[in-house]
Amino acid sequence: MGLFDGLLGNASEIRIEDIQREYASILTSSERVEKAYKVIRDLFIFTNKRLIVVDKQGMTGKKTEYHSIPYRSITHFSIETAGHFDLEAELKIWISGTQTPIEKQFNRSINIYELQSVLADYVLK
Repeated sequence: MGLFDGLLGNASEIRIEDIQREYASILTSSERVEKAYKVIRDLFIFTNKRLIVVDKQGMTGKKTEYHSIPYRSITHFSIETAGHFDLEAELKIWISGTQTPIEKQFNRSINIYELQSVLADYVLK
């Protein structure tokens, strides 16, 4: 991920092997990481059981909040592809019981359709 993309809040895909190892303490024994995306310091981790949003907080990022969202709690989601002048794609996920979606921006190098497909595989079961 380039510095400019990071400053703009864009996301980049990261190696699932690294995430599986680094976050093993919060994964169940039968849980496996399918996809992982980094947005500056935060992470979107898609497992075979849930979506985990890792929210690094504070100046140092040592304080971390882990949002565990079972796929059955996702009521709907949307993607917006990048255009000619808009260089970012966008993902919005609505969670049952909330009005405001979780929103993240992704740079052009991310296949937003692939991300949507991962969500659809689990949410639409």
